[in-house]
Amino acid sequence: MRKGAKRKRSQKEEEAAPARAPDNHKTTESTKPPTRAKRVKASKPEPEPEYFEDQRNLEDLWKQIFPVGTEWDQLDKVYGFNWNFSNLENAFEEGGVLHGKTVYLFGCTEPQLVPFKDENILIYIPAVVAVVSPFPPSNKIGIKSVQREVEEIIPMKQMKMDWVPYIPLEDRESRVDRLRHQIFILSCTQRRAALKHLKIDRIKKYEYCLPYFYNPLQEDELEQSTEVQIIFPSEPKPIFCEFDWELDELQEFIDKLIQEEELSEDQKDAFKEFVKEKVREAKKANREAREARRKALEEMSEETRRAIENLRFYKFYPVQTPDTPDISKVKASFINRYYGKAHELGGGMPPVPQFHFIILGVSGDTNFAVSKLFESQSGAHFYFSRHL
Repeated sequence: MRKGAKRKRSQKEEEAAPARAPDNHKTTESTKPPTRAKRVKASKPEPEPEYFEDQRNLEDLWKQIFPVGTEWDQLDKVYGFNWNFSNLENAFEEGGVLHGKTVYLFGCTEPQLVPFKDENILIYIPAVVAVVSPFPPSNKIGIKSVQREVEEIIPMKQMKMDWVPYIPLEDRESRVDRLRHQIFILSCTQRRAALKHLKIDRIKKYEYCLPYFYNPLQEDELEQSTEVQIIFPSEPKPIFCEFDWELDELQEFIDKLIQEEELSEDQKDAFKEFVKEKVREAKKANREAREARRKALEEMSEETRRAIENLRFYKFYPVQTPDTPDISKVKASFINRYYGKAHELGGGMPPVPQFHFIILGVSGDTNFAVSKLFESQSGAHFYFSRHL
C-alpha cells in the first residue's frame, strides 16, 4: 500500500464522524417522552372588604344603666329590641342640654301595650332619667307597692346599688384615675345567677324599688295629704280603698262598703279600728315629714340651696327605628312618686296629654295601677304602672 493512501483514508473517516453525530443526537431526542404543559390555576377573586360601622362613643350608655324596679325575669325582654338612644348620646354633644354638665343617670321600664308588626303587644319600654346636679341627687332607694303596707326608704347599698362613673368608649384605654368624670350611672352589682340563693321577699324588693329623691325646698305632697290607702285583709279577697279623713265620714264610708257588698257586717268593727289606726299613722308621718323638712332647711348651706334650685330632670325614651315598636303615643313626663315630672322629654317629642284615675288591682305576683290616658287626636290608651 502506498504511504499516502493510509493518510487519505483516515482523513475521510474523521470527516464522516461529525456527519453521523447529528443523527445520533436526533435519535436520542426522539426517545424522550413529550413533556406536559403546566396547568395554570385560575386565581380566586379577592373577597370584597367588609366595612363595619364605627361604634359611637356613648353607644352602650343606656345598657350600662340599671333599670330600677324591673322584674328580673323581664330583663331579657327589655334588651330583646335593638333600642336606639342616640337622642341621649346627642344630648352630651356640643349644643346638647347635657353638654359639659355633671349628670346622674338612672333607668326604668314601662310596660305598655303598643302596635308592632300589625298587632298590639305588651312590651317593657326602657327609659333613662338624667339629673343635672353637682352632687348625687340621693343615695337612697324607696320600696313601695300595693301589697306592702309600709314604705321603706333605705340606703342604695343595701340593695347593692350605687352611683358609679361611666367611661366613654374612647377613654377606656386610659387610666381611670386620670379621667375627669361627668357622667355617673346607677349601677347594681347583684348577679342574676345568685338570685336562686335569695329569699323571695328579698327578690321582690328589687321589683318594688324606686329611685328616691327629696327636695326640702318644696313641700312634699305627703305632708299635706289627708288620704290613706287602705288594704284590709279579708276573705275571699282583700279590700282596697282610699279614705280621706277630712272629706269622708268614717261611719258613712263603712255603710257604703257594706251596701256595695265589699265589706260584711261582722267585719265592720275590725275595719273601723283598722282605718283609725292607718289615719293615726298617716298624721304622725305628716308631722315627722314637716319637722324633717324644717330641720333640713335650717342646716342647708347657701351653696346647696342654689344647687337644688337649679336641679333639672330630663327623661329620654328611645328614638323610632324600623325594627322597634312605635312608642310615640305612650311617652309621659312622669318619672316616679318621688321625682314627679321631668322638666323636659328628650328627643323633642311632647308627652301625651293625660289625667289619671287609679284602679287598683292584682295580677299574679305583679301589682298594677292602671291610669287611663286621653289624647284628643289619637283616642284613649292605657298606661300600666307597677308602682304607686
